[in-house]
This record gives sequence, C-alpha cells and structure tokens, in this order.
Amino acid sequence: MRLAQRVVDVPPYLFAELDRRKAAVAARGVDIIPLGIGDPDLPTPHEVVERMREAVVDPANHRYPDYEGSPAFRQAAAAYMERRFGVSLDPSAPPKGEVLALIGAKEGIAHLVWALVEPGDLTLCPDPGYPVYAAHTRFCGGEPYRLPLQADRGFLPDLNAVPEAVARRAKILFLNYPNNPTAGVADLAFFEEAVAFCRRHDILLAHDNAYAEIGYDGYAAPSVLEVPGAREVAVEFHSLSKPFNMTGWRIGFACGSAQAVAALGVVKNNTDSGPFTAVQQAAVTALELPRQVLQVQLAVYRERRDRMVAALRAVGIDAPTPRATIYLWCPVPAGETSSGFSGRLLEETGVFVTPGTGYGQGGEGFFRISLTCPDDRLQEAARRIASLATAGAARR
Repeated sequence: MRLAQRVVDVPPYLFAELDRRKAAVAARGVDIIPLGIGDPDLPTPHEVVERMREAVVDPANHRYPDYEGSPAFRQAAAAYMERRFGVSLDPSAPPKGEVLALIGAKEGIAHLVWALVEPGDLTLCPDPGYPVYAAHTRFCGGEPYRLPLQADRGFLPDLNAVPEAVARRAKILFLNYPNNPTAGVADLAFFEEAVAFCRRHDILLAHDNAYAEIGYDGYAAPSVLEVPGAREVAVEFHSLSKPFNMTGWRIGFACGSAQAVAALGVVKNNTDSGPFTAVQQAAVTALELPRQVLQVQLAVYRERRDRMVAALRAVGIDAPTPRATIYLWCPVPAGETSSGFSGRLLEETGVFVTPGTGYGQGGEGFFRISLTCPDDRLQEAARRIASLATAGAARR
C-alpha cells in the first residue's frame, strides 16, 4: 500500500502515542495514574443526561440531522454567547448565519483549515500549542509558522515580531485562551491587538475558546468576539466537552464571521452529516444550565489545583498557580528534559504526565499535569512524584 505523503509527513498524534506508551507500562502490571489527557472524570450534569435519555428514544431523532445543526441548538448557542459575553449573533442557517454546530470543536478547527488553506499558504500557530492546528495545516499542503509562547510574556505571542513577508502569506492566526497547554490567559486588550493585526493583514483569527468556563479566583475568560468589529475577521470555537464533562458526546459550535462559518459549512456538508440530533437537544439543556452548576465543579478543580501545586512546590518543582483551565504547566527539574522526566516518571512511579515537547519545540523544559483525576489518585500521584524527586536528589 502506498500512503499519501501528507500522512507520512505528519507526526503521530500526540495522545495516541502517549496512550500506547502508557499501555506498554501498564502491561507490566504497573498501577498507572493518568494525569496526561484532559478528560474530565466528573459526571455529565444530571439534567443533561436525563434530556438525552428522553431524546434518544424519539424516532424523529434517528434520521439525518440538519447539516448546520438544529435551529434550537444554534439559537441556544447564540443565547449562551449573549448571556455569557454580551455578544449578539445571528443563529440562522448559512450563508447569513453566524453559528454552526460541530461534532466537537476539534473537528471544526480541523475542517476550517481545509476551507482556507491552500498549498504554500501559512498558518500562524502557537508553540507550544494544540497539535491539530499545525497537523491540518500540513495535511492541506500549508506550512505552520511558529509563534513562540514564553513565560515572560504570560504565554502570549508577540504579533509585532511576525515578519511582514510571513503575514502576507498567512491565512489563519490560531489563538487559544485560556490556553492549552500553558494555562495562560488573555485579556480583551490582547484580543483587540490580535483583531487589528488580522484586519491589517487580511488574516482570519481562529480563537479556540474550549476552556472559557474554567476560570478561578474571579477570572472570567473573554470572547474575542467582544472586540468591536471582530465578527468581520474572527471565528470562535466553543466546546461542551470540558465545562460540561461531555468529551465523549462530541458536540460544540463555531461562531463569528458569517463568511468563515459558511466556508466551514461547505467542507462539513461534504464530509459529515452533523451531530446526532438527540445530542444537540441534550446540549441545549447544558447551555441553559444555571452557572451555579459550573461553580460546583470549579470548586473541585480549584481544590485539586491548590493541593497539587503545594505538593509539587514541596519537592522543589516551581509549579505556578493557574487562573484557568484544568492543567498545570510545570518546569521540569534542573538538568532534565521534558521527555526524559516524563518518561522516568512513568517508568519509575507509574505517574503519567504529558511532556511539553508533545505540543511543539517551545514546550521543551515543561510537563503538563491534568487535574481530571479523582482526589485520592492525585494525592497518590503527588506522593510518588515526591519519592522520585527525593531519589533523584540522593543520586545527585
């Protein structure tokens, strides 16, 4: 079999590779504590499950869904954006509409690239960053251009450092705040700068806002669409996976520029048949839940964050306290590399974390911990990390 070069050229997907590595260690009988993937362990809200239970037995929902998403789902998504961010959107169907249902935000982000990028084009991709941005750029024959995210800038890219020649070739600027993997946050002033940059260079700003509802200590993430005029140059992706513990349900939405939403819809219409209508109906319930429901689970994540940060600092790992997301982005111990430390942690303790280099060369020197693990297992992970750090100090 002769594979397409685009498949050969793209590195293996990070989490698939990590799963294989974890399985190999588990096969030896090691008790694995998985802190690598951001897959919430908390249950989907009861109201959402009950709505799904009702919807799934309705024969009307067993037929093909609307390609662009049901009117009820698009209206619920628009209402959520108005209520949460003060952003008014047109929920009608494309080409005029500004909301499109997705089979998860990952799917929408990948298909957006196919709608805009041609061979030889550039996309501006954060590094470290979610691997899908760069991978699908390569699939399309485009070239990802690295935007370094550095701690001394709060993990925000320096858009002024993008060469003019690069900006002329760029089709998409990818941003993701609150950020995966760094847990960095952005304020509206940064989004104003980014919108102006994209308007100046005729670039689409694609904002991955999957962690919008996971903020701590009074922080509430903004939407790029709050910036005046942003809807002319920006599209934003929202996911129900992380805030509502619905990773397996595969539901999200894109919103913003009607032109970009319509172009994305063309690719999707020729690729999939839309999210299962019953899932869309359950998602409407999720989007309409009172914020108190989210506050309960945020309290759980906040406690986990504080406990793990304290445990890491106690053994000399300079773990910052993030204001958002379900991740800790931590520097590896002195003298270690990202892959070396994460590999040693897995092999010697069974604690599975993500090496920073899995998100790009800018991740070297860091590892990521996901807080999506029960409290007792997080405590045990902290104990094991402490034992490894103690043993390492003794060897030195």
